[in-house]
Amino acid sequence: MHTFRSIFLTVLALSFLLSLAACTPSVSGQSNSQKQVTIDKGFQSQVSPVPTVPPYRCGAWSSNNAPDPNSTITIYARITKDIAPVVGANATALVHFQGGDQPIDSQAASDNGGYVSFTLQLQGRQPSHIPATVDVTFTNIPQGHGPLQCTAAFFTPQ
Repeated sequence: MHTFRSIFLTVLALSFLLSLAACTPSVSGQSNSQKQVTIDKGFQSQVSPVPTVPPYRCGAWSSNNAPDPNSTITIYARITKDIAPVVGANATALVHFQGGDQPIDSQAASDNGGYVSFTLQLQGRQPSHIPATVDVTFTNIPQGHGPLQCTAAFFTPQ
């Protein structure tokens, strides 16, 4: 009985070792096998070109983004050509209130820094917590450039 038990345990241990060896990953001759990546050189020709920066640019902003509904604020704008200020360009401003559009009556010419400013009396025309925007457009730009619309200024009465 003792012999039978020894043979049985030996066969069982060998079976366990063989099944354990069968479950392990195989080891190839190369220890650092890596897949080779190939990049098609033609893909770079498919990329969109970088857009060109326009020579004339302008932007507008308000002196106070959260004014009192009855306060007076200033709308500023600046025009540049290749980052240099443009002098003498005429600017107009149009305020977009919730109840309709209202032009600012004055027309301004850009100064030596390319800046213009407009005084805007809100007079309760825009409800509290409702944003309003102001469009500034430059005309009479030197070298015959057509009208240039700036990025809009904005404010939200509090």
